[in-house]
Amino acid sequence: MLCFDPIAKVDWLVTAPLQDEIDYDYAVNVAERAMRHMSQHRIPPTPDNFKVWAGYAQGVPASLKRTIDVLIGNKRTFDAQTNRDLVATFAESGPGVASASQQLSTVVDAAREFLSTAIADNKSQIKTIGDTAGAVSGGADPKLLVESLVKELNRAANRASELEQNFAASSRELDTIRNSLEKAEERSKTDMLTGLPNRRAFDEFLRLAQTAAMEKGDPLGLLLIDVDHFKRFNDGFGHNVGDQVLKLLGGVLKERVRENDLAARYGGEELIVVLPAADMHTCAAVAERIRKSIAEAKITRRATGEALPGITVSIGVAQFRPGEPASEFIERCDNALYAAKSNGRNRVMTEHQLGSDLLAS
Repeated sequence: MLCFDPIAKVDWLVTAPLQDEIDYDYAVNVAERAMRHMSQHRIPPTPDNFKVWAGYAQGVPASLKRTIDVLIGNKRTFDAQTNRDLVATFAESGPGVASASQQLSTVVDAAREFLSTAIADNKSQIKTIGDTAGAVSGGADPKLLVESLVKELNRAANRASELEQNFAASSRELDTIRNSLEKAEERSKTDMLTGLPNRRAFDEFLRLAQTAAMEKGDPLGLLLIDVDHFKRFNDGFGHNVGDQVLKLLGGVLKERVRENDLAARYGGEELIVVLPAADMHTCAAVAERIRKSIAEAKITRRATGEALPGITVSIGVAQFRPGEPASEFIERCDNALYAAKSNGRNRVMTEHQLGSDLLAS
C-alpha cells in the first residue's frame, strides 16, 4: 500500500494563490475531509485515490460528487475495481495535457510581459500629458506644447494598436492549443482501425451510464459482440482482410445504434454496445438487427474483387442491476455471449435465456 502526506498533495485543488494563509488552511481542511471519507469507506490512501476524494470533498466536478453519492446511496463497496474506474474517469490526465500546459504558460507569460510594458508606457505618457497641461498654465509656447501633445497621443495610439495585435495573436494561439487538446482527447478515446470509441471511452461512458441509470431508475442494456470463427477467417485470407471485416462491423454498429448509445471496440474481434434507457426487449431487438445486417453483408477482396465468405457474429445481451460493479455486468453479458456461441453461433442470447433448454447440455 502506498502512503503519502495528504497535505503535500493538495496543490492541484486550491483555486486561489497558495501563498495566502487562508488557502493553506483551506487545503488542510479539504485534505482532512478527503481522508475521513476514504477511511470511512476503507479506501487505500494512494495519491490517485486521494485526488478523487479530494475532489469529492470539494464537490468538484459535479459529476464526480454525483457519481460517488449514487454509489454510496446504493451501498456500493469501493473495491479495487471501483476505485480504478473512478480514477480513470475523473483523475487521469489525457495525452497532450502537459505539452498544452507548457504552451499555455508561454502564451500567458508573453501577454503579461507585453501588458506590463504597455501599462508602464501609459503611465509615462499620462505624466507627460500632465506636464504639458501644467506648461500651458505657465505660459509656454502653445505650438511646442501642441507638437509635444500630438507626439505623445500618437505614441499612445501606436502602443494601443500593438497591444491589440499582440492579444489577437495570443487569442489565436489559445484557439490552437484548445483545438489540439480536443483532438488529442478524441484520439485517445478512438480505436484507429474501426473508428469506434476504444476501451477507455467505453469504461468512462459505462460508468456515467450506470450512475444515470441508478439516479433515474432507468434500465441499462449491454451487448457483447464477437465475430464467429474470426481466427479461421483471418488466417485464411490475411490480416488486411480481417481488418476490413472489423471496419465493416464498426460501420454497421454506427448505423444501428442511437445517438445516445455507445458502440465501442472492446478488444480483438469483440465489440460492445451500451444502450441507456433500453429494456431487455429493446436490447434484444437491437442485437438481432445488428446480427442480421452483418450476416447479410457482402464482402469482397479489394485488390481482386473476389467475393469472400460471409461473416456472422454471436451476441450476448444483459441488463444492469443497480449497484453492481461494471465487471459483474460485463461478465453476465459475456456468459450470454458464450451461450450464443455454444448453441451454434450467428445468434443472439440474453442472460434471461441462460439455464433454459436453449443451452446445450
